[in-house]
Amino acid sequence: MIDTPEEARGTLNGTVVRTVLPPAETPTAPKPSAPRENRLRALDGLRLVAALMVAGYHYGGRDGEVVQAWGTSPRHQFPTLHHLFAYGCLGVQVFFVISGFVICMSGWGRPLRSFFASRASRLLPAYWAAIIIVTAVFALPVVAYKTVSPSDALVNLTMLQQPLGVDRVLGVCWTLWAEVRFYALFALCIVLPGANRQRVILFCAGWTLAAAIAQGVNEPLLNMVLMPEYAPYFIGGVGLYLVHRDRRDAYAWGIVGVSWLIGQHYAVQRLWHAPNPEFFSNRSSYAIILVVTFGYVAVAAIALGWLRWANWRWLTVAGALTYPFYLVHEHLGWVAIKAYHRTLHLPSYATFLATIATMLLLAWLLNRFVENRLTPKLRTALAKPRP
Repeated sequence: MIDTPEEARGTLNGTVVRTVLPPAETPTAPKPSAPRENRLRALDGLRLVAALMVAGYHYGGRDGEVVQAWGTSPRHQFPTLHHLFAYGCLGVQVFFVISGFVICMSGWGRPLRSFFASRASRLLPAYWAAIIIVTAVFALPVVAYKTVSPSDALVNLTMLQQPLGVDRVLGVCWTLWAEVRFYALFALCIVLPGANRQRVILFCAGWTLAAAIAQGVNEPLLNMVLMPEYAPYFIGGVGLYLVHRDRRDAYAWGIVGVSWLIGQHYAVQRLWHAPNPEFFSNRSSYAIILVVTFGYVAVAAIALGWLRWANWRWLTVAGALTYPFYLVHEHLGWVAIKAYHRTLHLPSYATFLATIATMLLLAWLLNRFVENRLTPKLRTALAKPRP
């Protein structure tokens, strides 16, 4: 969710040139070619699709603070589509599968310092900007939404607000906390000792078993570290990167299959409930499984090269906008919805599209004036060895 394919591509190039693999694994690391770039562009497009799914959920797939923006429940604004928007929350699971794939690609053959510098410089500039912008906008008298305290806003800059029990500035930051924990596990178990096929397979198998045990004993510390509910998606993405390296790898396919089986279970367990008119919508367990399957199949298609024809340059731009869009779309989207729908009196669907367009424009500004300027500087500062 938080990676750019360009970084992953550079890492993979470095891996092929510098890493000496055992003879049995050498055929699985071909030199990069144009099709590989195409697959990465398809991954950009998939990331944007997942982000738009989440935006649809936040704008039209649930009640909550967005009701204040619309003036009524989204059920009344979108009498037909609100049932579909309710499945948009599963875009997060799709993000996690993508993240597992890209982080494994990015960390393969990279030293720990470089991996940390890459992750921190990718995450933090746009995140800090989003925290500042949302806090400032919500502090305006004309905005009715409650802002967090100055102290809590400062803690949010650390990305540790979730475990510290601090009010969140960004509603989506809980997913970033899951990403950070995945990065830490992957860095300690794979990047630090050095990535290879056997180590990655053992990591996936060990994490799957440990997460199942953590779920069984219901120990808070284990649950926080091992994330049983989200681990299958990250692990599935890692397995799909192994498939990307060698489509005949039976162990890799086994990792993907087991991860999908467990992942659909957690998705259904969390999102399905018996039909009840008091709920916003009644999701079908079959549809939940179908959306989760879509995430795995889409990344698998990219890993296998089936989407190499998707080589449009605009996909790279779409991928660059996904992370800043994801950060700002929810809370600032409420403000935009109220302005377009209740002040300018635009129809519901026009308001929805105008809000998406506005958030994409803001994401472009963040990418151009924040990420493009600060990310390289921060990466260089963190990657430079110190005496």
